[in-house]
Amino acid sequence: MRLYDHPASGNCLKARILMRQLEIPYESVPVDLFRRETRTPEHMARNPDGRVPVLELDSGHMIPESGAILLYLAEGTPLLPDDRLARAAVHQWMFFEQNQIEASIAVARFLLATGRGDRYRTLVDSLVARGHGSLSSLARGLADERPFIAGDEYSVADIAIYAYVHCASEGGADPHDHGTIGAWLERVEATPRFVNDLAPFPEHAMSAS
Repeated sequence: MRLYDHPASGNCLKARILMRQLEIPYESVPVDLFRRETRTPEHMARNPDGRVPVLELDSGHMIPESGAILLYLAEGTPLLPDDRLARAAVHQWMFFEQNQIEASIAVARFLLATGRGDRYRTLVDSLVARGHGSLSSLARGLADERPFIAGDEYSVADIAIYAYVHCASEGGADPHDHGTIGAWLERVEATPRFVNDLAPFPEHAMSAS
């Protein structure tokens, strides 16, 4: 398999975490977001939306979108339950991550970490407020002292949410200010074969601002 990704992308981090934890061998193919390599005809053929990550299977089939990659790879493993209700809980929190966390914290992190915060101050302030709201929702979801977000077992929902929550302070919202989240982050990081290799944004990302 080939994973087309960028080392500073939280969405790409999700796929890397899962593939290591499931011990799935893959070739990493860097695609530079900041040099518009995601907008080339070659990459658009992999993903019509022109984003990363994209997983290329040995068959040649392409799977874009981090959530789709997680669900595909986790099928038949303990990280995606067979029970319909338990699986719905995993889906619930993965959809929450994309609609709330990724849409607020990830965007604020990008703007702040690449030096665009002052230019888009009103937007950043709004995103940070939304980010705190999302973290409050996550903390409420963990308030019953469940070990992981979808229940007693670690799942791809935890991976999906971890990717941008653990670095939410870079997006102006410290996750440790929200009760149960800090302990949950530690539990995720303690799972077998867990590696967080999220890289900082490259210097040329700042120069392009």
